[in-house]
Amino acid sequence: MEIKQFIGVDVSKSTLDFALAEQGKVIYHMRVENTPQGIGSFIKAIKKGFSFDVKQGMFCMEHNGIYNNILLKFLMETGANIWVESALQIKQSLGMIRGKNDKADSGRIALYAYKNKENFKAWQPPRQVISQIKQLLVVRNRIIEAIHQLETPVGKDAQIFMPKDQLKNIRKCCIASIKAMKQDLKTVTKQIEELGKKDEQLNRLFKIVMSVDGVGLITAAILIVATNEFKNFANAKKFACYAGVVPFEYSSGSSIRGKSRVSHIANKTVKKALHLAILTGIRKKGEFRQYYERKVAEGKHKMSVINAIRNKLILRIFACVRENRLFEKKYSYLLA
Repeated sequence: MEIKQFIGVDVSKSTLDFALAEQGKVIYHMRVENTPQGIGSFIKAIKKGFSFDVKQGMFCMEHNGIYNNILLKFLMETGANIWVESALQIKQSLGMIRGKNDKADSGRIALYAYKNKENFKAWQPPRQVISQIKQLLVVRNRIIEAIHQLETPVGKDAQIFMPKDQLKNIRKCCIASIKAMKQDLKTVTKQIEELGKKDEQLNRLFKIVMSVDGVGLITAAILIVATNEFKNFANAKKFACYAGVVPFEYSSGSSIRGKSRVSHIANKTVKKALHLAILTGIRKKGEFRQYYERKVAEGKHKMSVINAIRNKLILRIFACVRENRLFEKKYSYLLA
């Protein structure tokens, strides 16, 4: 069925700004509370005033984390067409704009949906177990940051600038908290592992991803969550671009001839996880270490070689997931 009505939603913690667009023009705006009752009042208003049909309408919004949850749940239950788009993608598509407020932003999102309707990709909600793992990963990162904040001021470098008695006293104040948070870190990691094992489909996916050299439990969890169990990315190359490990040409005419470089527009969490996995891989004997040492000896820049290995890692993971098999170092091809 052809989509004729486009609703842009600017989401915040307490309110939702809705803008209804038809034929490339914003014709209605309404602000409601970010509650099921508020959303219901908007749906009722546009059904009465503009003959709104859920099947012929599209709701477009930016990624806003947990603030989107109430709206997404409501729309899923009504069978609406939902488009969740990157905020940066919407912003860059609008060109030069002046001013910003919630009402204007909702209108811009509605017009973005109208102009790019041929690129519409229905939002696929992650399974509950994936949402749980995602939240645990967020908590895990916060714990790591807190440990780092406490350990840094009492580390080895502090001995140069502080008297020993003062440093000793500060360490006594922090040691219990650091110890408790490290235990919390182990607990969160264990919960992620248990969630992966309890779900048959997820357990198989974890085993496949972790069979690739250098990939551990947390890296596998980050990749599975980021790809929504490898449903949101058609191939490895698109995901490599999303992860920020694909070099792009930097040139213009005959005067600008820069080196190819990776883009800063990337999922930094995924990129960091891949980077740490590669560092682990090249520290121990194996294929990655041999490749790294050979390329560096040939004169390649170290980071360029690491980036190439990150690409190799992504290609291997996606190939194994696509073929539903564990990674084999010496893979034998089956002949028909």
